[in-house]
Amino acid sequence: PDALLFFRLGDFYEMFFEDAITASRELEIALTKRECGLEEKAPMCGVPHHVAETYISRLVDKGYKVAVCDQVEDPALAKGLVKREVVRVVTPGTILDANSLNEKSNNFLASIFVDSFGAGICYVDHSTGEMLTTEFIGEQGITLGAILDELGKIMPSELIINRALADDKKIFNAIKNKIAPFINIIEDEGSELTAYLKEVNDFFKKYTEPKIELQSKIYSIISAARLIKYLKATQFSALEHITDIQYYESEQYMLMDISTRTNLEIHETMRRRDKKGALITILDKTKTAMGGRLLKNWLERPLIDTKLINNRLDMVEYLTKNPFVSEEIKEMLHGIYDIERLSSKITNGNCNARDMIALKQSIKNIPDIRAILFNTGQEQFLKIQKELDPLKDVYKLIEDSIIEEPPLSLRDGGLIKKGFNTNLDELRESSMHGKEWLSELEKEEKEKTGIKTLKVGYNRVTGYYIELRKTSVDLVPDNYIRKQTLANSERYYTEKLKEIENKILGAEGKAIEIEYEIFQQIRELVKKEITRLQKTSRLLAIIDVILSFSIVANANNFTRPSLNRKGIIDIKDGRHPVVEATIEHQLFVPNDSYMDTRHNMVHVITGPNMAGKSTFMRQIAIITLLAQIGSFVPAKEADIGIVDRIFTRIGASDNLSQGESTFMVEMNEVSNILKHSTKNSLLILDEVGRGTSTYDGLSIAWAVIE
Repeated sequence: PDALLFFRLGDFYEMFFEDAITASRELEIALTKRECGLEEKAPMCGVPHHVAETYISRLVDKGYKVAVCDQVEDPALAKGLVKREVVRVVTPGTILDANSLNEKSNNFLASIFVDSFGAGICYVDHSTGEMLTTEFIGEQGITLGAILDELGKIMPSELIINRALADDKKIFNAIKNKIAPFINIIEDEGSELTAYLKEVNDFFKKYTEPKIELQSKIYSIISAARLIKYLKATQFSALEHITDIQYYESEQYMLMDISTRTNLEIHETMRRRDKKGALITILDKTKTAMGGRLLKNWLERPLIDTKLINNRLDMVEYLTKNPFVSEEIKEMLHGIYDIERLSSKITNGNCNARDMIALKQSIKNIPDIRAILFNTGQEQFLKIQKELDPLKDVYKLIEDSIIEEPPLSLRDGGLIKKGFNTNLDELRESSMHGKEWLSELEKEEKEKTGIKTLKVGYNRVTGYYIELRKTSVDLVPDNYIRKQTLANSERYYTEKLKEIENKILGAEGKAIEIEYEIFQQIRELVKKEITRLQKTSRLLAIIDVILSFSIVANANNFTRPSLNRKGIIDIKDGRHPVVEATIEHQLFVPNDSYMDTRHNMVHVITGPNMAGKSTFMRQIAIITLLAQIGSFVPAKEADIGIVDRIFTRIGASDNLSQGESTFMVEMNEVSNILKHSTKNSLLILDEVGRGTSTYDGLSIAWAVIE
């Protein structure tokens, strides 16, 4: 009831009544009317079926859901009305159109369940099949704050929430203003936990018992079950690519709240909301869409385990010291398409033959990548090499069956290679003979009639015909039957031509049908290997991000940081990577920094405007962040103590829509920092107390330091 209905009629998707009025206004297409059995004609508008995805995407971008009602039986075989069903509901969080998705960003649909004792969040990228979940136990204020931070990491385009969250106006408005997703409020069902657990287990059929880490996670189970129900209600059967659910604890990673991400300008600049000038612009030299998405994920979840960080740093160091190996890997990754999203298209039945060729070309490079990794002899690369599946069987299947440059449509034939299917080859042979028969017939008729301009032709509307110019009409034999009159010519057919036509068109039609069936069989065979394809794509993404780090390190003179657990941050000649890249003639002045948890806990930075105070403070946070994602850092030397959280309070802004002044916003942020920071947290406070008088501001800053 909350979706616009796209109803398939022939070559168009039509909308009627209120849906037509809405769609014509939003899409700027003509609104017409047609008889519908009522006193008044029904408003109606439509779009061609082959461009429907573009129009659906435009409606979804404007905040609408679209239900697609398709023909589910062959019109040629249907008795009476062709059977139609709603086959999917397209929403902001489930859209699959490649033109609407940012290839280097995930498109998450998230489900949140909260009550007085805790909160759970589960989210999925329908275009890649990734599903993750976590939960928080404790007072509602704390758990909701943690949920908001998780949402800040994933930035879902669509959200499913329960009534308890919708009724908390403060957090609800914060989600609307800071995250701005499409929100669905789904009432609490009051189901038993066992029912929710069964929903999750039934969905992931490969598990014979509950996943160990999920067994005791009540809020994760409930949020996951509600998400799965929503997916089933909107996507029906096209969900086999979601093969796993990953539980994680937020404490496994360094935590950054929404303000910190914004202030450090990790993904976009604060002023223009532009990617240019953000940290990711410097770091992202990835060659694949999968790598781009993983890099973004790593930036949102810096590690706190020194062993895992050093594993990444070891790989980056190897590639920085071996530029020829780096170049070889880069060349191989250039030829790899988005295997993750191709896999999802195959599972959803939305793929065409060109997608299969893109998958084949991607798989083709994997053996070479495995050989390069093996030759490195580096421990972490060897582990990846062992796990990296060459997918030879999938490659062979596509190589043997589908031509190199297939047509876009699956219904026009010309997809399958000669020799793959005997029955298809025979039908094609019949069709080819038919062409020869037509050529012979044209030659015969010219000789019989003496009309040199006579020709045998074909079009989709009238079929095969004999065409004569108007000047030759007097010479037409008696056995010619008129078919069509044109301005300068007449078209005829004979019984013999009709026989040949039936043979040719019968063979061509059957051949196209068989090709379509063969393609569906190939798709089903590839679909069975979806788990292998997903694992391979994730390993390739890791290689891509590590390569990107090495390219950035060599290009910008970054060094490998050392890590410690002593609470010491010791940076020699540290630089801000983004500011350094924008300043001409390498005029950036590097700075040292030393901090520890004893005698050098606090640095108070003073100086005139434009001296670089904010840049200096931000660069310490960014160097720490880069070290903990496994990247080299912009410094001569860096010994980085692992931090569990980075907090920032930078700049002045108000939130007048929520009745909060500049000073109120600032005090709320400072309060949040003081409540949640630990002895291992890094705090960056820029101009504390600027929103009030000098005396009061100084007093607040003094109190915060104490």
